[in-house]
Amino acid sequence: MKPAHIDLLKNAFLPVELSPENHPEFFTIWEEVSFDRNELITDQGKLESYFYVVESGTQMIYIQDQKGDQHVIGFSFDGSFSGVYDAFMSGNRSSYTLQTITESKMLRTNRAHFLRMFDLYPDFERWGRIVHMNLLIGRVNREVELITLSAAERFHSFQKRCPKPLTKIPQKYIASYLNMTPETYSRLRKLGV
Repeated sequence: MKPAHIDLLKNAFLPVELSPENHPEFFTIWEEVSFDRNELITDQGKLESYFYVVESGTQMIYIQDQKGDQHVIGFSFDGSFSGVYDAFMSGNRSSYTLQTITESKMLRTNRAHFLRMFDLYPDFERWGRIVHMNLLIGRVNREVELITLSAAERFHSFQKRCPKPLTKIPQKYIASYLNMTPETYSRLRKLGV
């Protein structure tokens, strides 16, 4: 495994201090994959076979309604996790679509390898507990924001959380994520809210 990939994985799985010496099998279960811009990785209704760590690029996860409209649920960026995590963990078909926005390079592992890490390494089990807790808290906070904040407040909150990737994501996707029209997003952006 490349040193850059070891560093990527070590940083992604903090606060657990993973190392090739103490967790040798963990560093053997990953493969590097590349995707083109706007490429479907996991389509709605399909099985999610992999868990990803993003080396470079931006992806979005969305649901498509019966009218064919896309509703963006989230984004993943350099150094973050990616994939349809609930479908990956449950083994059920995905309710969402995972698609690249930009060309992307990622490390991925399959479900059997990933689940084995929980049995093999107690500190990976600790990581899983922390990540699941943070996912739940993040999901609840997002729902509260969507219900209680104005469009301008949602825009400002998103800018504070991730200002760097804003330039890489088409405005229509950010507007969808923030539950507003592209016109409202564009107006707020021009006002510099």
